[in-house]
Amino acid sequence: MSTTSRQIRSEVSQDAVLRISLVETDIPTPAAHEVVVRVEAAPINPSDLGLLFGLADMTTARFSGTPDSPVVEADVPAAGMRLMEGRVGQSLAVGNEGAGTVVAAGESDEAQALLGKTVGMFGGDMYADYRCLPAAFCLPLKDGTTAEQGASCFVNPMTALGMTETMDMEGHTALVHTAAASNLGQMLNRICIADGIDLVNIVRKDEQETLLRDLGAKYVVNSSAEGFGDNLVAAIEATGATLAFDAIGGGRLASQILSAMEAVAVRGMDEYSRYGSTVLKQVYIYGALDIGPITLMRNFGFAWNVSGWLLPNFLAKAGGERMGRMRQRVADEIDTTFASHYSSRVGLAEALTPAAMAVYGRQATGEKYLIEPAR
Repeated sequence: MSTTSRQIRSEVSQDAVLRISLVETDIPTPAAHEVVVRVEAAPINPSDLGLLFGLADMTTARFSGTPDSPVVEADVPAAGMRLMEGRVGQSLAVGNEGAGTVVAAGESDEAQALLGKTVGMFGGDMYADYRCLPAAFCLPLKDGTTAEQGASCFVNPMTALGMTETMDMEGHTALVHTAAASNLGQMLNRICIADGIDLVNIVRKDEQETLLRDLGAKYVVNSSAEGFGDNLVAAIEATGATLAFDAIGGGRLASQILSAMEAVAVRGMDEYSRYGSTVLKQVYIYGALDIGPITLMRNFGFAWNVSGWLLPNFLAKAGGERMGRMRQRVADEIDTTFASHYSSRVGLAEALTPAAMAVYGRQATGEKYLIEPAR
């Protein structure tokens, strides 16, 4: 095992420049309850891009350095600097999750039990050759599971499960999900089919609708198709969904979902009320594919909420027993329900090339990248 590790880091300077580089760091000796994992695969998720790119204008990106030690710089607009004031001057390691082989372990039984095993990991700093972290942050994968299969074992699987668990905890009976053809959306679709949960999938392209229907989705609504509003009302009426998870964020889609839910709710009212129905309609914003303003048309009564949903906050509320059950299901079904698919695989240095960044920076459905540090 090497004593040093390459690591992708991102820093915003006082002079409003984002700098992304591949640096070499020492590998620490694991403490009693820690392990060192040789990182073999780590996905690039939208949440990773939030740290990697920050709020820089990537159309100004400049590439320098060498093929083995690339450097990317981009200008940060004034508005972005105000929002990122807390990270100015800090060199931050990137990568929320990954998988690999445990090559060193501390003296505790918990750490020693993982030695030599393939594990999934969460906790950040995954775009690196090696990662030292607490053993509790590792998910032992069943025999035969590859690092690629286990690389996306936390963010998307636990988020998808967190949505159905939120539904259960808050007393809803069905879900609406936007950007539904994504890797996460496909996982959620498989969960809902297996668990008998009605799911309304919102997509924006004909091929995405076909994809989901081929995967067994019963309710798929295309937001770019004529009659979207009526089709959405029909799907919500058929399912009774009063809870939605929106990956888009900006624009009018959250408002359209609430309006459709209210249209269904008022049909079941015994008498008219100028305040609308008393059925609580909840939209959680969990993504930011559109960072523009969220526009609410206010034609959905007064029993509604639009708020943020973040996986770590949900897990803190869910409790140890529920989280343990979720983790075990992910490990058991990592190559079926929670399987991820990647369009491209790159090494650490290649991930910082113009060609790669131009593709994964779009956050387009079907263009998910996997970093393999040894590549």
